[in-house]
Amino acid sequence: MGDPIVRMPLRVRFHECDPQGIVFNAHYLAYFDMASFDFFTEIFGSYDNLLARGVDTVVAESNVRYLAASRFEDELVVGVSIEHLGTTSLILAFTITRGAETVVAGTNRYVFVDRETLAKTAPPDDVREKLAARL
Repeated sequence: MGDPIVRMPLRVRFHECDPQGIVFNAHYLAYFDMASFDFFTEIFGSYDNLLARGVDTVVAESNVRYLAASRFEDELVVGVSIEHLGTTSLILAFTITRGAETVVAGTNRYVFVDRETLAKTAPPDDVREKLAARL
């Protein structure tokens, strides 16, 4: 896995913290989701450009490793890179850092689906080529 293709900065908001004052674990998946749209925008110009090719993506699996606590107003950066490009799937790797410290690492496995039927499908060749060029 190479350098992140996208680095999305964010500041932890108060409502994302639990009673202990740390980011509630489920919010990290929301951070992954937000950064994935920045990733698709970087690769395709917009998510709509991917949809215009007749395919969409759905999350089939998520994995998260919590390495350190994040708190209200922490300045975080979500890095996104391609871990794997399969025949009908794509695994994005996410690294959330606070300065030089990694606080969370994880992956989402996305499955390409036909936009109309939602049936699993291989992405069009041009979509695959754009992704493969960033591996």
